[in-house]
Amino acid sequence: MNLAPLHDRVLVKAAEAEEVTKGGIIIPDTAKEKPMQGVIVAVGTGKQMEDGKVTPLQVKVGDKVLYGKYAGTEISVENDDFLIMREADIFAVIK
Repeated sequence: MNLAPLHDRVLVKAAEAEEVTKGGIIIPDTAKEKPMQGVIVAVGTGKQMEDGKVTPLQVKVGDKVLYGKYAGTEISVENDDFLIMREADIFAVIK
């Protein structure tokens, strides 16, 4: 992939939305909710502080993360959909 996030931004591959509920009900495309989980594909160099120092990010490539429903900006690269967001938009790392 020819895309690298800058500074404190990360590139996330969102998890697929569920198509069937636990009870077996099929969810139509119009009723599916946006996923709030994904896997980090790329990270920036870190957040630049006011004194010029760069603080490294706490997340790394391969981390499974939980983020806000409307966090980030949706982009499409090489026919794959991703979200690009700031590290601050990530709520937690799922272990």
